[in-house]
Amino acid sequence: MTSKAPAATDCFIVLYRWRLHAGAEAAFVQGWSRITELLRSRGSLGSRLHRGSDGIWYSYAQWPSEQIRRDIFALGSLDEEASHRMKAAIAESFPEITLDARADYLDALRREGI
Repeated sequence: MTSKAPAATDCFIVLYRWRLHAGAEAAFVQGWSRITELLRSRGSLGSRLHRGSDGIWYSYAQWPSEQIRRDIFALGSLDEEASHRMKAAIAESFPEITLDARADYLDALRREGI
């Protein structure tokens, strides 16, 4: 039985990637979490942070639009300490990748415990 893929949401998606200094992972997660909370309070649709089996850290972020992301980032650092914590933990940053959603099977209600 084949089911039709749900429609992808209209949003702007960015994949961020970093290689971290050994031993700096907890500081990075703390900084990333604080910045993500602040971005959500200003219009981001949220983000997830992953550590890949390749040792690279990945963050998948959703935004209502590319313009809203630009506007929020134009405000500058939302928390200098958290930004510094993140930057100090990063050994190497990779170029951002924008993603064009084609199908969406994530279950938002299940994630929220509903």
